[in-house]
Amino acid sequence: MKIFFDLFPLLLFFIAFKYYDIYVATAVAIAASFLQVGLFWLKHRRFEPMHLITLAVIAVFGGLTLILHDETFIKWKPTILYWVLAAVVLASHFVGRETVIQKLLGAQMTLPPRLWHRYNLSWGILFVILGALNIYVAFYYALDQDAETRRNIWVNFKVFGLMAITFVFVIIQAFYLSRHIKPDDTSEGER
Repeated sequence: MKIFFDLFPLLLFFIAFKYYDIYVATAVAIAASFLQVGLFWLKHRRFEPMHLITLAVIAVFGGLTLILHDETFIKWKPTILYWVLAAVVLASHFVGRETVIQKLLGAQMTLPPRLWHRYNLSWGILFVILGALNIYVAFYYALDQDAETRRNIWVNFKVFGLMAITFVFVIIQAFYLSRHIKPDDTSEGER
């Protein structure tokens, strides 16, 4: 259920785009992001950092899209978001004792420090690549097609392509790191 909650602004963006246009979809995504942050606050009495980062980026770039009536800004939004995440993840190699990924997953896995750094680095590189792929698809892919077709290609890539790449990356990482996941504290004899 958490994944649906995390993705519902993106899903609403996609639905609004398919029924209306990029501007209505952008407004829906902004509203859904505010709703997401508000609902999370009401339920948990805290903010999820990822929700706040996403809200800030969608509010700024989505707002510019709506105010200037220029879809270029909303097309930059995924890249900015991914590159902010990359900067945070990669900077954690040099700041503090633990990397960001280690802080997030340290309770579920035990890894030697060099593997935490390698795992963290792989996520940072993934975020850089995803941001670059978004730029390519948004601004350079299928230049021989009309603007509406290119817009549709980008929205489909943004919603499904970027998510699929991330999902495949997570699966590959899970196989690689599975031997380091802590077993459940209860043994079969205690059940």
